[in-house]
Amino acid sequence: MLELVSAGLPVWALVTAMSVAFVAGAIKGALGFAMPMILISGLSSFMSVELALAGLMLPTLITNLSQAFRQGASAAWGSIRRYWRMLSVMVVLLVLSAQFLVMLPERALLLLLGGPIVAFALLQLAGVPLRLPVQRRRRAEWASGAVAGLYGGISGIWGPPVMVYLISVDTGKRDMVRVLGVVFLIGAVALIGGHLMSGVATARTLGFSALLVVPGMLGLWLGYVVQDRLDAAQFRRWTLIMLVLTGLNLLRQAL
Repeated sequence: MLELVSAGLPVWALVTAMSVAFVAGAIKGALGFAMPMILISGLSSFMSVELALAGLMLPTLITNLSQAFRQGASAAWGSIRRYWRMLSVMVVLLVLSAQFLVMLPERALLLLLGGPIVAFALLQLAGVPLRLPVQRRRRAEWASGAVAGLYGGISGIWGPPVMVYLISVDTGKRDMVRVLGVVFLIGAVALIGGHLMSGVATARTLGFSALLVVPGMLGLWLGYVVQDRLDAAQFRRWTLIMLVLTGLNLLRQAL
């Protein structure tokens, strides 16, 4: 059984990976995002970026399924109808860009992930406003979906561009968490599909990914308890702090 899920990793690495998945699930449950960023940041500290990316696929898929439908199917479907522009372009470009992952050097990939994450979060913590006028929201939605798709296919992380858009249109805490769940769920399906074609997702690497689902879900349920107790200001502040920490860790690995 261990051979089916180990992907050639030693026991200590598997235990560490499961611990990272639990922490990532708890933070996702509390804030609605950050699971892929924490997983690829933590896992790539002791395994290849390609295996780390494969490892985050199934926990991300299952936890996003829970998050998207936490308020029911009708609410989730409403989010899909409202943000169909963002979702459609994101899926197409995510699948296409996934084919270029194996061509990128690991250091460049980590820099590509960490830099924009840190810059966005620090600007927000510093109070720099990002508010879109109503007449520009449609174009911004298309652009956010495009950037998210290009970013997600090569990194497994498509949250920051989506969050920039949601924050810029003053989305509330509950709606933001649900929309992120829907966006991430659709993106997770597209990511797996793209990397089944690229060769990153194989029976060997997806077995390892399946191992991380249980600790990821346990962490998610714990995080839900925390999320329900956070007010809007606390939710926003901790969201931005987590973005900074995650991005800095990626930059540390790259440099």
